[in-house]
Amino acid sequence: MLISPTRGFLWSDVETRALLNIWGEQDVQTALDGNFRNSHVYRDVASRLADLGFDRTPDQCRIRVKSLKRQYYQAKDGFRKNNGQLLKICKFYDEMERILSNRSSVDPQDMMETMDGPEEEGVGEPSYPLQPVKLEYPAYTIPVAVASDTIAAKQQNTSGVNFPGAPPTSARSKRGRKRCATLPLDKLLERFLEQSLEAEENFYRLEEHRLEQEERRREAEHARELHMLQTLGQMFSGITTVASMAPCSNSPARRFQNATVSPLSRLQPHPEPCVETLADRSFSLGGVTHQSMEGVLPLVKKMVPPLTSKKHKGQDGRIGIIGGCQEYTGAPYFAAISALKVGADLSHVFCTKDAATVIKSYSPELIVHPVLDSPNALGEVEKWLPRLHSVVVGPGLGRDDQLLNTAKEIIYKSKAKNIPVIVDADGLWLIAKQPSVIHGYPKAILTPNAMEFSRLYEAMHQETLGRADHHRDVQQLSLAMGNITVVLKGEEDIITDGNKVITCSQEGSGRRCGGQGDLLSGSLGVFAHWAFNSSPEVTKSSDLNPSLLAGLGATALTRQCNKQAFLKHGRSTTTSDMIQEISTAFQKLFES
Repeated sequence: MLISPTRGFLWSDVETRALLNIWGEQDVQTALDGNFRNSHVYRDVASRLADLGFDRTPDQCRIRVKSLKRQYYQAKDGFRKNNGQLLKICKFYDEMERILSNRSSVDPQDMMETMDGPEEEGVGEPSYPLQPVKLEYPAYTIPVAVASDTIAAKQQNTSGVNFPGAPPTSARSKRGRKRCATLPLDKLLERFLEQSLEAEENFYRLEEHRLEQEERRREAEHARELHMLQTLGQMFSGITTVASMAPCSNSPARRFQNATVSPLSRLQPHPEPCVETLADRSFSLGGVTHQSMEGVLPLVKKMVPPLTSKKHKGQDGRIGIIGGCQEYTGAPYFAAISALKVGADLSHVFCTKDAATVIKSYSPELIVHPVLDSPNALGEVEKWLPRLHSVVVGPGLGRDDQLLNTAKEIIYKSKAKNIPVIVDADGLWLIAKQPSVIHGYPKAILTPNAMEFSRLYEAMHQETLGRADHHRDVQQLSLAMGNITVVLKGEEDIITDGNKVITCSQEGSGRRCGGQGDLLSGSLGVFAHWAFNSSPEVTKSSDLNPSLLAGLGATALTRQCNKQAFLKHGRSTTTSDMIQEISTAFQKLFES
């Protein structure tokens, strides 16, 4: 049954139980623990609730959970004081007890104070002026049982006759009520709590209205800041263009001009020398450091491990590819064989049973595991994870719910073992639906193309992507995902972790063929292993995240392979042709 969003906070029992089932899932609770900025988590909860047919906003879900927490702790406190008489106040006590019992380290009193404060703005004072909210509790008259003799005496006095020696009617009725008020104290407390809950619902309605106004104000400020940053970027771009076009005082054009001018003109003041390397230097714009590819590529060369006879098989990389179903068998093969061609020692493919035979027939070098659609798929993959140096999730995975859920659990297990995770293709579809799966993991790398990037951006920011220059958009997506590294594939590959941005301008070609992204993700799995296991001096000298070096190495190699294959095959270039160029392209970029 579809619930209208105009109902506000009037939740049905079915809808509330659906919310609690989603809120109590392990990934949601993990994302909420110790995270003050949790708006993206409740957007994820609202999205899952919408899949069940209940239309609720993230704010409504968050406030409903807060209300259920308050009722739970009030009922639990009443249970300790009144031997279980107040448990009926919290209808969903058992569900809340099941979820919150695993978080016993949190003090209930602290939890009540945390729920009363703003959750999305983080620690500190809110950025908006606080408006006092006046609550008026409706008057509630408690019925009191009155003895029958008192009622009879009152009925007799309605005739206006006063019996001799009888006290006034009002005094007698008051004494009768006082003597016969036998309502138990727990009943009074129960009615008082019901009245308090009703007033609390009124407060939440006012809070919902305030949150809507605050959200509109933040959106307006966000749009204004983006406009200012865009204007500032255009100013920097104009200054750089003018400086690069102006001839330097020591350039041949300037020397020729000085030799041909008249002696009188030489007395005029000359312009300041231009800065020819301004575009090649690192510069800071809005707190983000932009690095040139030429300055970072030597660091990538340093992290490539040397080939010596002292090494054993598997030391230079054991890569796992999570993907491959009946419809898509080429993508996992391209990723796995690219990893071997770049320099990995072993390449494992975890695919479905239907795809295993086909992928094995492509190459005998690959280790193929037909377990991805088995009943115990997670257990079959998990026993191999300690042997893997990195995993690539997504090539040829498909969008079957069972396969996506298995991939999600594999990502969780990889994070627990601190293994680098590269997410590509259909794995990005999973992340767009459930961002909390990968949020904040420092060894995660996303490799979206233009369409996949647009889907991720809209999922995280709830707005349409409209600008042509994506440098700022990629940075914002990385920040929203918890500073994980994002590699946006396009005319120029943009690599950022939210703090630093590297643009890969390596020359490629105009030919784009299916499977080129799989070559990138497979080689990125190898570069990620090398980067995170390289000497600390490589990253400390430049203060660069290892995943940024891995991203630049993989994108530069892919572009060079594309260029070399295009020079030989032209329009008929395919991914198989590019894979044949990995050896010479790698030698030219990283070993020359």
